[in-house]
Amino acid sequence: MSMEELPCLLPPTRGRRARERTIHAVQKQDVPSLPQRIGAAGAAFLRDGGFRGEPGELALVPGPGGVAAAVLGVAGGADPFQFGALAGALPPGPWKIALPDAIAPQTAVLGFCLGAYRMPAFGRTAEPAPAMPRLMVPAGAESAAGIARAVWLGRDLINTPPNLMGPAELARAARHDLRALGAAVQVIKGRDLAAAYPTIAHVGAGSARPPRVLVARWQGSGAGAGAPLLSLVGKGVCFDTGGYDLKPAAGMLRMKKDMGGAALMLALARLVIVRDLPIRLELRLGCVENSISGQAMRPSDVVTTRSGRTVEIGNTDAEGRLVLCDLLTEACESDPALLIDAATLTGAARVALGPDLPALFSNDDALADSLLQAGQACHDPLWRLPLWDGYADWLHSPVADLNNVSAKPMAGAITAALFLRKFIKTGVRWAHIDSYAWNDHYRPGRPEGGETQGLRALSAALLQILNTTDIKE
Repeated sequence: MSMEELPCLLPPTRGRRARERTIHAVQKQDVPSLPQRIGAAGAAFLRDGGFRGEPGELALVPGPGGVAAAVLGVAGGADPFQFGALAGALPPGPWKIALPDAIAPQTAVLGFCLGAYRMPAFGRTAEPAPAMPRLMVPAGAESAAGIARAVWLGRDLINTPPNLMGPAELARAARHDLRALGAAVQVIKGRDLAAAYPTIAHVGAGSARPPRVLVARWQGSGAGAGAPLLSLVGKGVCFDTGGYDLKPAAGMLRMKKDMGGAALMLALARLVIVRDLPIRLELRLGCVENSISGQAMRPSDVVTTRSGRTVEIGNTDAEGRLVLCDLLTEACESDPALLIDAATLTGAARVALGPDLPALFSNDDALADSLLQAGQACHDPLWRLPLWDGYADWLHSPVADLNNVSAKPMAGAITAALFLRKFIKTGVRWAHIDSYAWNDHYRPGRPEGGETQGLRALSAALLQILNTTDIKE
């Protein structure tokens, strides 16, 4: 991708830029060598100011014309967030970075970009964009820009106010991005949607903004007809009132993020395509609004799914699994080598794991282990919860094949995953991610607002899971 797509980056330099300055990333043991890096006067200034090189500690070094350099304390390793505060703390202009051997350039570039993200203005009075620091991308670190671009896309979609991001707008935004990358995209609506995805139509019946389903297909330039098929499914509930089982005001406040699963899967699809992985890809997004009207679904309704199974609506606020079940059924019809779905599905997962750990469920231990290890390695953690068969009968219904909610007020994330598993074809390797998709407060590299949790873990693990090789690496 072009470095110019991200305003915080500059392409690898072909020569020295005007007033180019350096960020010196140092570990604590490197602090004594600062005089050789920034000069004796600069090192003395930092020493007198108490700089110790603690991870995350940033100091600006003065020079004759203002700030001459910056020094950042780092811990080493692959944590990009140790570079997350740079974009908000450095003066504008071109910067390059000098790293210790223990840190790959991709880590620093990614962390800088994650911290450079700014929420779009939307309805705020337009103001001139402030000048920002721009990081020169070291040769070989361009892949980090692709990851950051995908993160920015997901964050932008989740952060968009719900009046500006309905089902049609979400499908349109995804179609625009995917077509620009060369994917074949179809958007299904109206009677065709009702016939193919009856549960999505049932969820969306209460809204004046009709649902959409986006289906995209792509094949890598090095992928033949027998290449592994990766199938992605995302919950795109653009706003969730809870339906007749209405959420309280506090619970509804952030429900624009209920399409976070769709944003995550779209971001992952973008990464697969930009990397030109030697695989085949299918993406399905269920774009819908869960609202209230005379046409809205009711508690105790019974709906027949695409699979033929019937579902009793025990709670209209458990709509996400209804959005996913028909999409999962269709995805399995292609016999994918790997099927991944993502959704902001249950509050129970947040009670169990908090906001920072997406819950991972899988019917394959090796798949789960690969995802967990990748998440640990790239500081994008997931946490596995069990598909506990002992709770399966909690989804019993006296009038349908199953209920969309449990009869017991416990293990809500597990029973939701068990519901989804009913629609996974035997033999299909499947992972389900229950994500919060939001940062409650600012941390370096993680601004308050929408977040694509699990994106980097999924991207890092794909090649190993699909037992293939990235032809570009």
